[in-house]
Amino acid sequence: MAGESSGESRGATGSPGPPERGGGWGAISGLPITIGVDVGGTSIAVGAVTADGDVVHDESVLTHDAAATGTLVAIERLVQRVSGALATRGLRLAGIGVGVPGPVDVESGLVGEPAPHAADLVGQPIGARLSARFGVPVFVDNDVNALALAEWRFGAGRGARSLVVLAPGTGFGAGVILDGRLIRGVAGFGGEFGHTPVKFDGPPCWCGGRGCLAVYASGRGIAEAAQARVAGHAESRLLAAAGGAPQRITAELVFRAAADGEPVATAVVDEACRALGAMLATIVNGLNPEVVVVTGGVAVSLAVLEKRILAAAAEHAFARALAATRITIAPGEKRLAVRGAAALVLYERERRAG
Repeated sequence: MAGESSGESRGATGSPGPPERGGGWGAISGLPITIGVDVGGTSIAVGAVTADGDVVHDESVLTHDAAATGTLVAIERLVQRVSGALATRGLRLAGIGVGVPGPVDVESGLVGEPAPHAADLVGQPIGARLSARFGVPVFVDNDVNALALAEWRFGAGRGARSLVVLAPGTGFGAGVILDGRLIRGVAGFGGEFGHTPVKFDGPPCWCGGRGCLAVYASGRGIAEAAQARVAGHAESRLLAAAGGAPQRITAELVFRAAADGEPVATAVVDEACRALGAMLATIVNGLNPEVVVVTGGVAVSLAVLEKRILAAAAEHAFARALAATRITIAPGEKRLAVRGAAALVLYERERRAG
């Protein structure tokens, strides 16, 4: 996602800073705060979040560096720093939310397989361990489910009763809220649209399926498709832009080359737009949500292609259903993911209170 730190940080300046949207530390003194934890592919971020979604203090560490000590240990250390900053200002911690890659048993707080870039969290009692150490309720869920809660409570879906978030990044996650309820599914796989086929005889996906949306429209899928197509074609401008090394072709490079009219890149990007459009139509026809948000690392490149993507969706969607759905394509940012993990605390407390 855009906005991820390149290493450990304290706020934006190296020390606790003011909330993002006005106010200051003094204005919120004494009010309960939730802590949100986002375990991302590049960094693990932890932030203190108000009920209005203001991030008043955040810390982060590179995911690769966290793996050396253990991801859960790194999370504990970051939460300790953030909770310590709150304590010095008389702010009360009300709960902790954790967004992790992979399926989650929400009731037990256990992460299942697969858990990309955080395999050491599989089977770990994250909720119980953090709750015992910090003395507050802890809720754990899939990271894109948490992101959907962030968009629903604080972002583009605020005020809507139904929302779908599609998050193309290195992989392709999704989250679904219908009639005010987060849809998790019986085994935690609810909303896995990234691993739903858009072409039955398409190439193999790393999930074990074939023709999944992720193969065509995720960062990894776009890069690998371009790498395969330029192999053996020394004259390719895309290959030249990568210094003659196919493995150096990234999704970002493919989008840039496509904007310049490079044939291979153009074909790969066109395929991504058509695949994403087909999935949007499936969502619109099947769920008929009020709002669909496409966000994440690849969304910054997809935003300028919104008209092409919506045109592709219109080829398959019911016209009235598509017209009734507000579709937004916007780049993601790390603080929204932290807000989502914090929103998980608010959502779960309300859900369990009945």
